[in-house]
Amino acid sequence: MQPRRVVVTGLGALTPVGNSAQDYWQGLTNGVSGADFIKQFDASKFKTRFACELKNFDPTNYLDKKEARKMDPFTQTAVIASDEAILHAGIDKNTINADRVGVIWGTGVGGMINFSNELKDFYKGDGTPRFSPFLITRLILDIAAGYISMRNGFRGPNFSVVSACASATNAIIEAMYNIRYGKADMIITGGSENVINEPCVGGFNAMKALSERNDDPKTASRPFDLDRDGFVMGEGAAAIVLESYEHATARGANILVELAGGGATADAHHITAPHPEGLGAMNVMRQALLDAGLQTDDIDYINVHGTSTPLGDVAEVRAIQHVFGEHAYKLNISSTKSMTGHLLGAAGAIESVAVIMSIMNGIVPPTINHFTDDPQLDPKLNFTFNTAQQREVRAALTNTFGFGGHNASVIFKKFVP
Repeated sequence: MQPRRVVVTGLGALTPVGNSAQDYWQGLTNGVSGADFIKQFDASKFKTRFACELKNFDPTNYLDKKEARKMDPFTQTAVIASDEAILHAGIDKNTINADRVGVIWGTGVGGMINFSNELKDFYKGDGTPRFSPFLITRLILDIAAGYISMRNGFRGPNFSVVSACASATNAIIEAMYNIRYGKADMIITGGSENVINEPCVGGFNAMKALSERNDDPKTASRPFDLDRDGFVMGEGAAAIVLESYEHATARGANILVELAGGGATADAHHITAPHPEGLGAMNVMRQALLDAGLQTDDIDYINVHGTSTPLGDVAEVRAIQHVFGEHAYKLNISSTKSMTGHLLGAAGAIESVAVIMSIMNGIVPPTINHFTDDPQLDPKLNFTFNTAQQREVRAALTNTFGFGGHNASVIFKKFVP
């Protein structure tokens, strides 16, 4: 069959800089830092005592209290972001064919918060096993996709994707393929991650991955800065409604942008460190361009993985320069993780929303917290430091790279009927 065009018709987001897609976008364009001292547990004895937590967030403002208690936070945020995206897309559940609507979701860790709490309660007791009947359904990584489908009656393809920090991007790619090749007409996709707790902060501290800038949390996430010292954990979710062009036009949907293509590769190099020359990153961007049928000159903006780690930022920039050549100097490059922190398995979802809104609004969000140039990085590149920039964005690429050497990239472009 002829591959079908895939378009975006709805967005939802719940992030450290905004509790809706529009508020998130305002936070990004205003250069707001979502970092602050951790409030979810006592982090006073940890090497890192700050993170990018959700602000003024109470799941019972969105969900029935009894229903919310059955869910781990990563499922709560997934359902809330999806509700927003479905509403934004104007989906009439009474008229669509629910057998042709699916949910493909990404998360890297899943229900770690409830799992950790259950174990703490067990070890504080007398050893008698007393566990919640919802322990397993809060824990398992597929459950967010399951809840979204059950809440809406969507009976199409339904599964979760796990590839560490590339999870949500891989989920978006899988959703695209299912629509492109006729397995579904519409898919709710994206990702969620809520793991700001003792084991995860302690674990990332132990591997020296997190920033320890406790004297200045707001500026701790500083991608491409000479003094970057690790990433800042974030939490939240983002959802994207994808559908075939034919399906969207038939129901009179407002088409926001087109999902042009994607790619997925492996570094096959190291369990946590990127390939030093960015080999896997080069390959995945080339794959995405080929899949999208675009040339390097067609891309105006790259939302980079840019986690604020000493090795990762340099490797990614090298890869961009290898792939884009002289056109790299005409690109805007930015890392929105400087504001949101790193949402791990959900990073690709919130960053895809960022590039979609960049195309829609003609604005590139900044890389904030830049103070000192890194001599390893070409100063002629436009990293969009500290202030958002206006420009036409015809097409934008976003990268996500995960522990285990997983790489995923997607490209969105302006929609032309």
